[in-house]
Amino acid sequence: MLRPDTPKEGLLRQQRSGETEDELSEPIRSQVKDAGLVMRPPLVTPNTMYALEATEYAQQHGKFMEFHHAAYKAYWDERKDLGQLNVLAEVAKTVSLDADEMIECLETHELSNKVMGQYQEALQHGIRGIPTFVVGNLMFTGAHPYDIFKSAMNQFLTSQTPQ
Repeated sequence: MLRPDTPKEGLLRQQRSGETEDELSEPIRSQVKDAGLVMRPPLVTPNTMYALEATEYAQQHGKFMEFHHAAYKAYWDERKDLGQLNVLAEVAKTVSLDADEMIECLETHELSNKVMGQYQEALQHGIRGIPTFVVGNLMFTGAHPYDIFKSAMNQFLTSQTPQ
């Protein structure tokens, strides 16, 4: 969960030092460009419970990656509020999910217990931030340059090689 204390309606996000209207501050700005991604500063910090439940719905219907990519684009490129049901319905439609059925699941909190269980499990494993990466016995949180991932993977692969 991104900032679990965020109210249901989300929070207006204040521009951070070094940001422009269309670009995040350094070092994220350079990392985003190097990775060929789009990450425009969002206008709102959403309460992510609905988005997580919608992602679980997509997972259960075999559309996790498609939904994930469409939600990423909606949030980071189009600056849409993923805490809003109508936005999540739009995202669902773009990946051929039944948006009406998904929204009904969200409104009735059908997936809330599952999502909260996943959240509690993550906390038990020491995961406290988004994104968190686990490579072997290494765990790191946040956006990092490609070289960090490459180094972590090389360290893991070296440790797996029989001596």
